[in-house]
Amino acid sequence: MTDDAPPPVDQHARVVVIGAGQAGLSVGYHLRRLGLTPGSDLVLLDRAPGTGGAWQFRWEALRLGAAHRVHDLPGMNAMGLRFDDADRSRPARDVVGEYYRRFEQHYDLRVRRPVSVSSVSRIDGTEELCVATTNADGGTARIAAEVVVNASGTWGTPFVPWYPGRDVFRGRQVDTTEYRSAKEFAGQDVVVVGGGTSAIGFLLELDGVGARTRWFTRRPMVWSESASLDLESAVAAVDEQDRAARAGETLPSIVSGTGVPVSRRIRAGLDRGVLRESPMFARLDETGVVTADGEHVHADAVIWATGFRADLRHLAPLHLRTAAGGIVVEDGRSVDEPRLFLAGYGPRASTIGANRAGRRIARQVMDVLIGP
Repeated sequence: MTDDAPPPVDQHARVVVIGAGQAGLSVGYHLRRLGLTPGSDLVLLDRAPGTGGAWQFRWEALRLGAAHRVHDLPGMNAMGLRFDDADRSRPARDVVGEYYRRFEQHYDLRVRRPVSVSSVSRIDGTEELCVATTNADGGTARIAAEVVVNASGTWGTPFVPWYPGRDVFRGRQVDTTEYRSAKEFAGQDVVVVGGGTSAIGFLLELDGVGARTRWFTRRPMVWSESASLDLESAVAAVDEQDRAARAGETLPSIVSGTGVPVSRRIRAGLDRGVLRESPMFARLDETGVVTADGEHVHADAVIWATGFRADLRHLAPLHLRTAAGGIVVEDGRSVDEPRLFLAGYGPRASTIGANRAGRRIARQVMDVLIGP
């Protein structure tokens, strides 16, 4: 081997799926049904220690039905499993983790975990992509694949915006991924930032536990009096995600386009005055935040429930990022790298779209493998 030759690969696979959350498992299920063999033809990788995708990391108090609905995976009903029938007294992370574990075992998907993907790159002189991985004990491997399906989601890349004074605030600052329990903030003044379902959940859980809470959002909240997602708004939000993906732009949040359905729990919070947002503050100081009109709001802690960005760092060697911050994706496929598909991205980022896209992406992948 010459000095400039690439290191050898450890395995050849037809398809590598990165991520075993909802989108990754959906694609894996359909590829298996289309004839690929898990473990050899089809390799599913997941960086998390257990099953359940991002749900396994959610806070203990979160229950099913308190956030966006978790849709059944394809093939789950044939197993006699439905999230609508799940025990809502148990933590959502436990329920989702258990159902996904049973799903993986039933369909013998052979997900490898915990395995993190450090990079995806082109292999010169071939029609393959190289997926570089690291396992829990530090061992590394390189898998050559004819097609890569990226389903890495967003949980690994929380977005915390910069505001003046963030580095001088002496209290505690946590993002959504770091929140564990309201008990950690007992008796404290807490500022919650963000206009999504996580921020709402934190405020409701902190009510009666923290001393005082104050809620700040970048834009006024839009409440939907329907307890479920309005179809017209959902379609419009998905269309906007699709437009952004095709333009290679940073993706907007689904909630910003649909509003938040008012469940009975949220209605009670609105009626009690717990869910009353204020315009975004201007800056932080050592002991709290300062609003645009000069009011000082004391805070022992600030919770940044400000959303996530698609986790695409490992795709950097492919040089697909546009100046607008995204990847140009049409119908789940990278325009600039046709061997790469993105599941759970753009219009497929929500639980509404991920399952529907799984079958379509799997069929497109098979078209690539079979060829013209």
